[in-house]
Amino acid sequence: MLRFAPSPTGDMNISDLRVAIFNYLVAQQKGEPFSIRIEDRDKEKNITGKDTEIMMILEKFALKHDAVFHQSEHLNLHQTLALRLLKDEKAFVCKCTNDELDPSCSSNCESLKTQEYEELKKSAEKFVIRVKEPKSDIGYSDLIKGDLTATPNEIGSFVILKADTTPTANFAIATDDMMSNISLIIREEKHLLDTPKQIHIKNLLGYENSTEYAHIPTITNNVSVKSLFEDGFIPDAILNYLLVLGNPNAPKEIFTLPEAIEWFDLSSISKSALEFDLEKLRLINREHLKMIDDKKLSTLFGFADADIGKLAKLYLQECSTIKELEEKILPIFSPKDFSLVCGEEMKILEKIINQAPYFENYDTFLQYITTKSELKEKNLLTALRHLLTNRGDGPKLSEIYPYIKLYLLEVAS
Repeated sequence: MLRFAPSPTGDMNISDLRVAIFNYLVAQQKGEPFSIRIEDRDKEKNITGKDTEIMMILEKFALKHDAVFHQSEHLNLHQTLALRLLKDEKAFVCKCTNDELDPSCSSNCESLKTQEYEELKKSAEKFVIRVKEPKSDIGYSDLIKGDLTATPNEIGSFVILKADTTPTANFAIATDDMMSNISLIIREEKHLLDTPKQIHIKNLLGYENSTEYAHIPTITNNVSVKSLFEDGFIPDAILNYLLVLGNPNAPKEIFTLPEAIEWFDLSSISKSALEFDLEKLRLINREHLKMIDDKKLSTLFGFADADIGKLAKLYLQECSTIKELEEKILPIFSPKDFSLVCGEEMKILEKIINQAPYFENYDTFLQYITTKSELKEKNLLTALRHLLTNRGDGPKLSEIYPYIKLYLLEVAS
């Protein structure tokens, strides 16, 4: 089983999403389950609704999961396993800790006898539970970073159960991975120092199944996925971009998730730091917008008409996002500004169009209003463009007309 373990303490960013995508792809390739674990241990930092938001984002990217749970549901299990290590003398009570992040005990708490433990539990004095430092180096092979080793001193006798009886991140993560039998852990390289500690915990608990690791580079200039949606980027394009980023072996620039499952190779991704490139994402987003079914694209602007989708695609010569397309399409169907310099000409054309018959062909339509208005060509075309598009620039009116001719009375007003 593979897993994605986000925290509901803030917006999901693109580095988080990239981790989720990688885990999903490899799970699909291996034919193994893919689970979601919401790491909500820290109740004070959790933001209400973020867990639901995370699941909705994963759904938008079609990253289907086989199981989902909140880490807080396993509190009793975490406490039980910590006490088991204490009973087996693989962990000890520490009462001298002022900072639970201290890597090791600063006194001789490890030498406390059982009777002293019991007395400490009965008292109101605060204490934590620490694991004993490993007796030898802990080494493991990382699919991205290669062979890595941590010394006993680097690992230390770290806290596994805090003074409030809740587990630390390393202990909760290690035990949950163990209980879920996670076979491959793909996560950001910022977790490299945690891995030997988590391996140490599983060793102490007698976990014998092998676990592979892959620590991938974090993306600098990180942005939230939600902000990308707000800016008009679509899921297929964001996913495409995150798989191209730092992946020289991608067989082509533009692709979909099902296609990526066929060729994605975790071991081939870049080991170097990655930088978010907005312009690259814009180019990819534009190509995916071109690929969307015309009628489906029109629904983004409140229509269900393939012609409006085709109209939107005309503007992809200058636009790259849904938000930018909205700024072109919606004004066409909005009230026009007759206070412009060409406003009087616009009023003349509006009246003519409202009384005109239907014209299938733009040239015939233009000839008709030219004759009726008696306006000079330059003045007519400027006024007509503003009347039909609410703008002074854009694609040729001859290209626009075929897609708005059925809406002409609504547009020219």
